[in-house]
Amino acid sequence: MKLNKIITRGAFAIAAASTLAVMPVTAQAKDWRGWNIHVEDYPVSHGMEAFMEEVTEKTGGEIKGKVFHAGVLGSQPDAIEQLRLGIMDFGVFSLGPMGQAVPATNVVSLPFVFKSVPQMYELMDGEPGAALGEALEEKGIVPLGYYDAGARSFYNSVKPINTPEDVQGMKVRVMNNDLFVGMIESMGGNATPMAFAEVYQSIKTGVVDGAENNPPSYESTSHFEVAKYYSLTQHLIIPECLCMSKKTFDGLSPEQQEIVKTAGKNSTDLQRKLWGEREAASMKIIMDGGVEVNEIADKSAFQEAMVPVYEKYLAANPEMTDLVNLFRNAD
Repeated sequence: MKLNKIITRGAFAIAAASTLAVMPVTAQAKDWRGWNIHVEDYPVSHGMEAFMEEVTEKTGGEIKGKVFHAGVLGSQPDAIEQLRLGIMDFGVFSLGPMGQAVPATNVVSLPFVFKSVPQMYELMDGEPGAALGEALEEKGIVPLGYYDAGARSFYNSVKPINTPEDVQGMKVRVMNNDLFVGMIESMGGNATPMAFAEVYQSIKTGVVDGAENNPPSYESTSHFEVAKYYSLTQHLIIPECLCMSKKTFDGLSPEQQEIVKTAGKNSTDLQRKLWGEREAASMKIIMDGGVEVNEIADKSAFQEAMVPVYEKYLAANPEMTDLVNLFRNAD
């Protein structure tokens, strides 16, 4: 009798083990981890939290996860690699630094490749964005939406910038990137790469005449106190990507994949709305602080000045010609 019980228990154990062996290992077997460089109270962060909440709710709790803010899970390059390997499940990444892993994304770092923020939305939600999506998927990354990271514009302590000629002779701090250095030099300015933390004092003491950034950054760093001219050139509009590991995504059922894609779209809509509100609040503070703000309705002169920048980029990356033209020639 005892022997029969042992045999029976053993048979059940073997059967259970066999069943587990053939069951597909899906992403719901563990909680998802989401990477975010921004602080918790930020439009990107709220968008990511809304995404995870919707996925959990719509899957009836089958998929759960946590967003780790403020870069606590490491740097963006490390997080991208973990995403590709399936160690990280999702995250929001700037398409600027993404170029190291997915070269095609460098296209959106070309100056004046977008004519405006609304046009960026239209292109990233359309055929050009889909082309970038294919390049991302080839590297193991599934884009779920393109967030708004603002438009970078020039600010300085000397004069308004209305034409490329206004930049001539001006010392402008830029990020340490050949594309951005070339952008200033093509307008006759002196590009000065330096640490962002040094910009305020450098403008105040005249080491540089100005810099460039989006309104929330210009406002929150108090740069508007020492650079009273803000010219809305919107020369760089580099979106951020709500991305998912392809390994995680491929482990989902078709129904779960649809839920995830819908949640990504809703999250993107929310983030863009919140970013617009944050930007408007920053612009009010800037203008109340006495800054002279000028808009530039026609950016064609600036775009024409960028011809040497594009020629140099395409000479080094001829395989990107069609993709660049897809963005650049859009209405």
